[in-house]
Amino acid sequence: MKERVIDAQFQKSPLPVLRAARMLRGMAAGSRLRILATDPGAVADFRDFCKTTGHALVATSESAGVFSFSLKVKPAQ
Repeated sequence: MKERVIDAQFQKSPLPVLRAARMLRGMAAGSRLRILATDPGAVADFRDFCKTTGHALVATSESAGVFSFSLKVKPAQ
């Protein structure tokens, strides 16, 4: 399954998380979503978002001021 990507660079918190939440609602369990963001506050935002919603924060990285977050959609309940 192909990973979907949201480019949320230059958007301030909480917009990257809100955009991710909207897209995740329409994705199948186990799918992956990658978000690119430049707001340093997104690091804590995505960590907290995943703890609250049950989606898995699979990987995070930073390169040249661009943060990348890889999320795995939680299993259906």
